[in-house]
Amino acid sequence: MEKIEFGLGLHRLETVAEDAKKAESLGYEFLSTGEHVFFYGPVGNGLIFLAAAAGATANIKLMSAITLVPLYPAALLAKQVAALDVLSSGRFHLGVGVGGEFAKEFEACGVPVSQRGARTDEALDVLKQLWTQDNVIFEGRFTNLPGVTLSPKPVQQPHPPIWISGRSEAAMKRCAKYGTGWLPYMYTPERLASSLQMIQDLGEEIRREEPVSPGLYIFFAVHEDRDVAINMATERLSAQYNQDFSQLVGRYALAGNPGDCIARLQEYVDAGTRTVILNSACPGGYMTENEKLFAEEVLPAFRVSFP
Repeated sequence: MEKIEFGLGLHRLETVAEDAKKAESLGYEFLSTGEHVFFYGPVGNGLIFLAAAAGATANIKLMSAITLVPLYPAALLAKQVAALDVLSSGRFHLGVGVGGEFAKEFEACGVPVSQRGARTDEALDVLKQLWTQDNVIFEGRFTNLPGVTLSPKPVQQPHPPIWISGRSEAAMKRCAKYGTGWLPYMYTPERLASSLQMIQDLGEEIRREEPVSPGLYIFFAVHEDRDVAINMATERLSAQYNQDFSQLVGRYALAGNPGDCIARLQEYVDAGTRTVILNSACPGGYMTENEKLFAEEVLPAFRVSFP
């Protein structure tokens, strides 16, 4: 029997520990946070946020949703992930994305944006080898390892779960080859279902043994007044992504009263998702209430197991 698990995104650097404790007490199974070096507004670093959250919590799992893998030297990222997994006693999950929606950060980091996919794929090879082997020798396009051993290695065996995020066919291929789970964003239920089928087909082609865990990353705004929730989500996402979201919120976000959110979320569950990472799409002053209302009025509808 499968359980539906829910994660909650962290936003405020100055209150990470407090917010992490609150999310754990509300019954969420994951804490998550994304990252950018530079973006349209303030954004933190996922691994640092989650290290602070790890020290403030006991059981809740931690997911970077997502880490911009091509912006890191692969060996350095392997070390940081292993350290965070040790620090959290084996609670860390690595969310992987290639980025590219803000090209200036790639230029600032000295990484050609056109190489982001190739760098990510090679990095995933490097990560897995460093986490599971000793005396690693690797000669790649972007990374050369002259016989090195990472220590300490991650607590989780064989390594922390890897969730591949994205929207493209290339991301699906990456998931089939490297991923523990699939974590798409800005997806309709129909597109989620078709992507899971494609990943399954791609996995069969390469004789993948284990099925991919089906997830979803989605923004949400819940309020007793449906129109208030929709307006909050529209304003927040339009500003965050520097484009008009007035016609997109209904397709790609959970926005409305609790009943609306339950109904829409059920469509995603029916499409196959079993892990839902939620990110508040509302003003900062309403985030606490948004997350609390969702936990109290929406989550109970999904606290059952699915065959």
